[in-house]
Amino acid sequence: MVALTADRNTPRAQGDVLEPPMNGGSTIFAGSLVCLDATGFAVPGSTATTLLAIGRADEQKTNSGADGAVNIKVRRGTFRFANSAAGDAISWADYGKQVYVVDDQTVAKTNGGNTRSVAGICRGVDAQGVWVEF
Repeated sequence: MVALTADRNTPRAQGDVLEPPMNGGSTIFAGSLVCLDATGFAVPGSTATTLLAIGRADEQKTNSGADGAVNIKVRRGTFRFANSAAGDAISWADYGKQVYVVDDQTVAKTNGGNTRSVAGICRGVDAQGVWVEF
């Protein structure tokens, strides 16, 4: 491709809702942190280094079939998840920094000794948890 020499009508996706195919044998609960695995299938958030966090599940879905047999609605944005504990708890000092996936509802301050994938960016902390931007 060459650089533009005139205006271009660039299509825009409507909203921040994705509908990725799910990993076979997975159940993802509404409100949970959703990731893509190394093969591009949606899975619940978990401690692993090969995941890419993509947002919060808008619905509960189970894929009891093959990889990709079911799609799930996932929303991007900023959502509150549970804060990790003790030395991995996130505070306001971590605002704007990356936070890490512990499970499908919990985020932590550190990568757990290189065992966790990035969840997103910390956008706030309150008594109920951590606001994570995807």
